[in-house]
Amino acid sequence: MTMILAIETSCDETACAVVEDGRRILSDIVSSQINVHTKFGGVVPEVASRIHVENISAVITEAIEKAGVTMDDIDAVAYTQGPGLVGSLHVGVQAAKTAAWAFGKPLVPVNHMTGHIYANAFVSELKFPLMALVISGGHTELVWMQDEWDFKVIGTTRDDAIGEAYDKVARVLGLGYPGGPKIDRIAKEGKPHYTLPVPKVSTPYDFSFSGLKTAVLQLIQREERKGEAVSAADVAYAFQETALASMTDKTVKAVGEYRPAMLVLAGGVAANSRLREMITEKMKDSGTELVIPPLRCCTDNAAMIGAAGYIAYKRGLFGGYDASADPSMLMPGEEFE
Repeated sequence: MTMILAIETSCDETACAVVEDGRRILSDIVSSQINVHTKFGGVVPEVASRIHVENISAVITEAIEKAGVTMDDIDAVAYTQGPGLVGSLHVGVQAAKTAAWAFGKPLVPVNHMTGHIYANAFVSELKFPLMALVISGGHTELVWMQDEWDFKVIGTTRDDAIGEAYDKVARVLGLGYPGGPKIDRIAKEGKPHYTLPVPKVSTPYDFSFSGLKTAVLQLIQREERKGEAVSAADVAYAFQETALASMTDKTVKAVGEYRPAMLVLAGGVAANSRLREMITEKMKDSGTELVIPPLRCCTDNAAMIGAAGYIAYKRGLFGGYDASADPSMLMPGEEFE
């Protein structure tokens, strides 16, 4: 039995969890800042890091108490080293170093995106080879894993990440922040009224969403010039259907070529209800097992860092006290075809 204390502060969630053997969550505490950043229309890095400083000690204490353990029971301290906001990451890195030094525990630095992938271990035992669709505010990637802890990016966005595109379109529509849940909700009320261009890139598994975002803006401006009332719900519907169809079609195509045993969704956008419906429908005859994480494992949390940290711990991937936050951190062995 291996007990990991995990810390996650990559953006605007202060989180700590205790995870046993990478699969059993003993505690998972998340202190969200979303109500603060909503006022600004997005995450303000300086504000986020200051709130992390205020919350980190209390969150760690609560996680340990709720798990019913002491630091003597902990085998290692895992933490998010990157990618993310450098100020936010720094708070978690320093907290992890302090706990590890004070109680004589090894440090396990974890890439935030590997955490999102391994969050699926709480749903099902991961089967390899595995394909992961990693989708968030900062990432849109297809990751091929021939085996455990073996990462190869076969597709990525050439401009905006899918979550970033959602936020920008939501801003254009006056829906506010965060854009993903708001567009997902209002799109349910929309109708197939508007047509938007399908994003195209020359490489088979890369993505592009910047042009689609621009097309939404041009659509609204065109309708306003004609004196037509713009239906935010119909625009949201058109944007979401076009963006998700482009992304899921490429994912299914990659599954057909690579033939993984399992496809997993990972990252905050994996919480999108229409995406879940669409990928489930398109994957039903693929012969590949589809795993979709529960909503609580899609958004940033420390349990996922504990799951990935457990694998890193087993492989002896320890970090030193000289390690610093890495806001542009790549996944282990990351390379592009």
